[in-house]
Amino acid sequence: MEQLLIVEDDLTLNQGLCKALKDDDRQIVSCVNIAEARLQLSLGTVTFVLLDINLPDGSGLVLLREIKKEKPSLPVVLLTANDTDRDIVNGLEEGADDYITKPFSLAVLRARVNSQLRRASKLTGGEAGKKAACFTDGKYSFNFRDMLFYVDGLSVELSKTEQKLLCLLTQNAPNTVPRELLIDRIWTDGAEYVDENALSVTVKRLRDKLSSGDKIRTVYGIGYAWCLGEAK
Repeated sequence: MEQLLIVEDDLTLNQGLCKALKDDDRQIVSCVNIAEARLQLSLGTVTFVLLDINLPDGSGLVLLREIKKEKPSLPVVLLTANDTDRDIVNGLEEGADDYITKPFSLAVLRARVNSQLRRASKLTGGEAGKKAACFTDGKYSFNFRDMLFYVDGLSVELSKTEQKLLCLLTQNAPNTVPRELLIDRIWTDGAEYVDENALSVTVKRLRDKLSSGDKIRTVYGIGYAWCLGEAK
């Protein structure tokens, strides 16, 4: 599943961008500053970044350089009011894959974002792309692209919420993923409030379906982690 990270401090525009770029096969994650964006990027599941330059805690160009240093193939499109030729040239030379100035047409924005996603898909396609979409650990075999999940060779049906949780845990294994980030990343339907008990219930259901025992470990006061290798 594609995961788009929108970094825009104008809340009205941020919400509008989320709605404009929403798609059934796409997850939208939004932030309003660089600090939040760094946390989201640290999870390693972002496939595209739409980035404002003028942010409350610094310049988006700094974050752009960080992204391109760590993951050069990750598409980053700058969306900014800085519209001089010098600004555009500077942004592109810093590594941006595209540069869109405000005000802008939503139709053009969608087209240019989709163009970058298609380009990235081609670059990461084939066997490398298939490998990235799959996870195997002992008796567990998960294919997130085709939504096929097996335990000891037996197929297991998971809900979309359970799939999102499993993807976040396995892609970050064996690191602990904080509860707050899991809630923010799993429930992305725009709801202002999500009961934290919903995460505990989802974890329990996933454990039961996978017969995972201690594979999904609770790190009390912090979050959850997928334990690689044989569970104790």
